[in-house]
Amino acid sequence: MKISVERGVLLKAVAQAQSVVERRNTIPILANVLIEADGSDVTFRATDLDIEVVDRAPAQVERAGATTVSATTLHEIVRKLPDGALVNLTADNATGRLTVEAGRSNFSLATLPKEDFPVMASSEYASNFAASAPVLRRLFDKSKFAISTEETRYYLNGVYMHIADGDSGKALRCVATDGHRLARIDADLPEGATEMPGVIVPRKTVGELRKLLDDDDMEIAVSVSETKVRFATKDITLTSKVIDGTFPDYTRVIPTGNTRKLEVDASDFARAVDRVATVSSERSRAVKMQLDEDRLVLSVNAPDSGAAEEELAVAYGDDRLEIGFNAKYLLEIASQVDRENAVFMFNSSGDPTLMREGNDQSAVYVVMPMRV
Repeated sequence: MKISVERGVLLKAVAQAQSVVERRNTIPILANVLIEADGSDVTFRATDLDIEVVDRAPAQVERAGATTVSATTLHEIVRKLPDGALVNLTADNATGRLTVEAGRSNFSLATLPKEDFPVMASSEYASNFAASAPVLRRLFDKSKFAISTEETRYYLNGVYMHIADGDSGKALRCVATDGHRLARIDADLPEGATEMPGVIVPRKTVGELRKLLDDDDMEIAVSVSETKVRFATKDITLTSKVIDGTFPDYTRVIPTGNTRKLEVDASDFARAVDRVATVSSERSRAVKMQLDEDRLVLSVNAPDSGAAEEELAVAYGDDRLEIGFNAKYLLEIASQVDRENAVFMFNSSGDPTLMREGNDQSAVYVVMPMRV
């Protein structure tokens, strides 16, 4: 194999591949990226056996072929090469080496046989549809903060993507929860998605997917089966196993009878919470919210380090209420708000609180209170 690739193009492809590779591997081949050159393209394939990413890039292919080389090492080399350099990759199967040349730099890297590289079995997908990058970005970005990190409740370690009844008919919905907070985000149902089975997309896959969604004009081809999910652009295909488990009935924890309504400027609120939480030694320290007629007092009392209080002008016309929340959870939820105002709906100091963005019902957040 002998190819030439522009450094910027190569870096983008190798960066996507090496981020999938697990740092600590018991199987040496899994630390490698499979490079396959044919026609006028070169593909870079990496896997951790749960996720597989294939990145296609244009190249001058002098001699077609394939080899595998350490993904991290290749990425580091390409990253340190000068901008605009033309990178020549030459694989010699007889010596088991890949030569990387750019300008006066020359590297010789150990390779492993391409035959050893595990390729993820293709799946029959029950549903295939297209969704725009901004739609998918919103669904996953606004829900991923609530993904659980508790390994014992593995079925909460991802975002549950499924079809649900939204406010204006069927919707494509993403839900994540860790038992303390919950995010439920809806988007219009894409054409062809009606038969989609509900799947739990793992946390790592959500992180990798994010890299495909920066281009606002991009259409993403989404394919879903009971065991796998695939997201593809014209250059990159990301395939992942889904979490084998049943997502709990989240509708039961979304309160419907909360009547006390607080409306507050989302960015002012987030900044105020951040300021009062500064005196707390732990980020999880409870922030107390005291609500009265058009007035909100945020306070933190940490006996070992001090106390803080800040008052905000808000829209609130219900009974007086005192309620406490984990400062980190409040900040994460407030930072999801794109519109000017955040609307909180309370019941009592011991019940879950609902939050949404202005009058928008397509994004709903629930947070459990803390005792203060």
